[in-house]
Amino acid sequence: MDLKSILNWRYATKRMNGEQIAEQKLNNILESIQLSASSIGMQPYNVLVIRDEQIREQIKTIANNQPQITEASHLLVFAAWNKITPKRVEEFVERIAEVRNVSLDSLKTMRTYGENLSAAPEEQNFNWAARQAYIALGTALIAAAAEQVDATPMEGFDAAALDKLLGLEALGLKSVILLPLGYRDQENDWLVKLPKVRVDAGKLFIKDSDLRVNAA
Repeated sequence: MDLKSILNWRYATKRMNGEQIAEQKLNNILESIQLSASSIGMQPYNVLVIRDEQIREQIKTIANNQPQITEASHLLVFAAWNKITPKRVEEFVERIAEVRNVSLDSLKTMRTYGENLSAAPEEQNFNWAARQAYIALGTALIAAAAEQVDATPMEGFDAAALDKLLGLEALGLKSVILLPLGYRDQENDWLVKLPKVRVDAGKLFIKDSDLRVNAA
């Protein structure tokens, strides 16, 4: 399928059938997330890949008992850094130097940018990191659809309880969004046969010719 057909095929699956995803398909999705766009390329988040059924049962209870969590093959948890620390900035800069085979001295501008981020208030840090995680989520949704794997982004969960369950505070992380991966239940998913509803393009997109730009 072409990209447009892929995007039309996907939807937020409400029930999954428990079928397992082939390892190669899962790896392709994860590799796509790894390659996702991110401001300055820092990727200030981690993605937890949870297959264990008992852990997912516990997560389900703090996520409004949404059935996809346990009916899925795997559950991805996107967790943003709670703080852009100097250590994380230095590791990021060192990674650039290693991959691009350049000196650390040549990356002073990048280091300064990172240091400015780390100097910001913790809440501001987390909000920025969470937005970067959402960019990765978008990549994951498209990658999953390209593999004909269903995915359902979920915000309906107790983030503090999930962080405690998974020990995320010790990792310097806070959960942002959940993404079950699996296959749609053709018989029990009420949404499976309904047409996709999206805002009309004429209302969604605003051309510059329709703007009233205020003079500087």
